[in-house]
Amino acid sequence: MKISYRWLKEFVDFSVSPTELAEVLTMAGLEVESVDHIGAIPQDVVIGRVLEVRPHPDADRLTVCRVDVGSGEPLQIICGAPNVEKGQKVPVATIGATLTMPDRQNPDATISLTIKKTKIRGVASEGMICAEDELGLSDDHSGIMVLDSEAEVGATLLDYLDRHGAAPEDWVLDIAVTPNRPDATSHLGVARDVAALTRQSLTVPDVTVPGDTGSASEQIEIELANPKLCPRYAAMIVRDVTIAESPDWLKYRLQSVGLRPRNNIVDITNLVMYECGQPLHAFDIDTLADSRIVVQALSEEQRFATLDGNERLLPQGTLMICDGQGPVAIAGVMGGQNSEVSDTTTNILIESAYFDPTSIRKTAKALGLQTDASYRFERGVDPEGQAWAAARAARLMADVGGGQIVDGIVDEHPLPAGRRQVRVRHSRIRTILGADVEENESTTLLKAIGFDIADSEADTFTCTVPSHRPDVEREIDVIEEVGRLFGFDRIPEPAFSSIPSLTPRDRPEDVARQTVLGLARGWGYRETYTNSLLSEQRARRFYDEAIAVDLFGGDVVGTVNAISQEMTTLRPSLLPGALDVVRHNLNHGQDLVRVIELGHVFTKQSHPTSIIAGYEEHESLLLAAAGPVTHRHWGTTSRETDFFDVKGVAKALVAALGIHDVVETAHYERSEVTEHSVRWSVSGRHVGTISLLRHELAASEGIEQPVFFAELNWTRLLEHATVTDNTPYQALSRYPVVQRDLAFVVDKDQEVGPLAGAIRAAGSDLLAHTSLFDVYEDERVGATRKSVAFALEFRANRTLRDEEVDASVKKIVAALASEFGAELRD
Repeated sequence: MKISYRWLKEFVDFSVSPTELAEVLTMAGLEVESVDHIGAIPQDVVIGRVLEVRPHPDADRLTVCRVDVGSGEPLQIICGAPNVEKGQKVPVATIGATLTMPDRQNPDATISLTIKKTKIRGVASEGMICAEDELGLSDDHSGIMVLDSEAEVGATLLDYLDRHGAAPEDWVLDIAVTPNRPDATSHLGVARDVAALTRQSLTVPDVTVPGDTGSASEQIEIELANPKLCPRYAAMIVRDVTIAESPDWLKYRLQSVGLRPRNNIVDITNLVMYECGQPLHAFDIDTLADSRIVVQALSEEQRFATLDGNERLLPQGTLMICDGQGPVAIAGVMGGQNSEVSDTTTNILIESAYFDPTSIRKTAKALGLQTDASYRFERGVDPEGQAWAAARAARLMADVGGGQIVDGIVDEHPLPAGRRQVRVRHSRIRTILGADVEENESTTLLKAIGFDIADSEADTFTCTVPSHRPDVEREIDVIEEVGRLFGFDRIPEPAFSSIPSLTPRDRPEDVARQTVLGLARGWGYRETYTNSLLSEQRARRFYDEAIAVDLFGGDVVGTVNAISQEMTTLRPSLLPGALDVVRHNLNHGQDLVRVIELGHVFTKQSHPTSIIAGYEEHESLLLAAAGPVTHRHWGTTSRETDFFDVKGVAKALVAALGIHDVVETAHYERSEVTEHSVRWSVSGRHVGTISLLRHELAASEGIEQPVFFAELNWTRLLEHATVTDNTPYQALSRYPVVQRDLAFVVDKDQEVGPLAGAIRAAGSDLLAHTSLFDVYEDERVGATRKSVAFALEFRANRTLRDEEVDASVKKIVAALASEFGAELRD
């Protein structure tokens, strides 16, 4: 929500600077995300009159202008704006002027430009005719800024704007308004807090709200067919207005908060909305059939053309504003083309209503259409502010548009709601806040933001909650208001505080996460956090790998009302995000890339553990590596990362979780994602893969070297993890280790992983370590056979006897012979 510093000062006479005000508001719960300085126009931007416009001899889109700036000979200025014409009064930045203007390459940034005498396509230029965005007055760059005909040639633009009540220099505070503070979506709402925080009085525009006995009720009929969805609808009529460009003060007021002026009537409705928070809509009353307004919900789907030129299919139940023949506006969202204010409009109906927030939120979401009006209605506007806002707009339309206000107001509210009353204890305020807040200060602060305070009874007082604060319901809510206005920084730190006797412990899953990430960081892996949204095409490309991990099937998960085409689908795998990180690092000269990420992935399928039926979500662990194993160094020779580097890290991380019974299955067939892979399972359930990314896929991702990755089902691994935050101390054995080397002859296609697993399973408690140290193939072994040799270590907290070790070796030999047909090699 953008709030103008100068606009606020019209309601509260405070003295703090813009940055100080931002700090004050943030500490009171209205977080100011940025303070932007706008409209700082230098003195050497003056008013000029265009004397001549002729085509540039060497550029079709440029013109050569002679401009009188009131001093000496007219200036020759090259201009590229399409709207420059002879006789116009325009702002001219003379030589030496420094402008702060938008960066055309980056709209969110600005650049400083000092005007110099130069040549453009061989023709001299002695200044610059400025557009509004180049002066910091708005973001309009459609053409140069054209001033009123009475503007004085040679005068500074600042003087001109000051005389027109439109001093351009301002500071705009961008406030992150939370859903519970709908009152802060307007300048008056923020001004209430500013008044309380700075201990100044609040000045509200003087508005006379007419009664309902005038002739307005004879000229328009209003019917509320759904009073629960629209409990109040107020309307006023202004006749004989002249639709024209808004005066400068009104235009700059809107431009300061990011709105583009349209015409005096529409601009006034926007001004009042940003002033008090009540959205308004202006109808051309002559286009309303039967001079009638009916607020009702659609009984069936219907197409409707809105003001933005689009025809939309409205769902059943959409709340509509209708005339005697049919819909003329989507209630609380956007008006229709069939009743909009045009250049020929002379008679205006001002709509000021209260709509049910839930209804407006559903409509805006269903249509994918959020407007300034729906933003406020779906949060809840002041249910008592409709008549004031309508009267305020009517007065401005009469003053600015030269119209006549029709006597009276039509104000339908069949379900009036009373104000809420809350009893509050002063002692409770002091207890909750931990500060000695004086009784008088508490009530003064509450009155400053609109609370009515009844006479106190001993320790208790009754306050009536203002209608613009729907979030205040209970005593604790009132105490919160006192606390934030009193100042949390004023609450003293207690001299003593109790310390809980129970030492908090991390959850097992948190310990597992910290263990794995800590080990990976120590091995050179950098933790990343990537976006969970992908384009549908990219999500489907990587979906085969998600299936390979979990073997479920299903489909990708799309989103409703996607932000963009690149963010339509929830990721089925962490791999796409990791590849973005790998590519970015390689492109920026980081040849050694190691990344790890823990994050959620999503698939559309039935699954026993689904939280939402038909959808599966689990946490995934991904490792990715590319480039050399180590950085270049004079004392060592590096090599490129290979499959076993990533597999070794993945295996060590799983072992750190206390999981040692992983079963490997090699998968050599190419998939859409991988060249080859190893699949892991625990207790018969797949937990992930270690793979080499398919070369063609890597190239399409902008990566020209091999990428190895492991993606594991972290949720499933945690079911088998036994890691704790209390690693037991284990003393080194004082007794010797017994080592045995065993070589087995097996089929050439036999994988080594299952052999090692069988050795560990068959070995007794004495077997401490198993490792492969040799693989040998030769004709003497056999054309279809190979020899694999393992080093075994036996250990105990005593001296081992040869008979014990021999017995364990015999069990191992027998197990491998039975399961794999392995023969012990002599």
